[in-house]
Amino acid sequence: MGRKIVSRFSRFSFLVSRLTLLVLVSLISMSSFAQDKSVEMADGMRSNGKIYIVVAVCLTILIGLFLYMMRIDMKMSKIEKNKHAE
Repeated sequence: MGRKIVSRFSRFSFLVSRLTLLVLVSLISMSSFAQDKSVEMADGMRSNGKIYIVVAVCLTILIGLFLYMMRIDMKMSKIEKNKHAE
């Protein structure tokens, strides 16, 4: 019975922390939409065509991280299978 209470409390705590994070992110994004000024750096990069380089670098980094996480997940799955097989 005590274990169920702890489990429910941790689940409730998890939900509250996620809800708090959602509210904070929403408030931050609303304040960024309130700005009317255009970003000169982004306009300059867009006019020179350098924005595509920035996007390509960001995509390369994200794809690399994704592949790295998949590789680690596969290794961990293999280790777990070996451990359960013994």
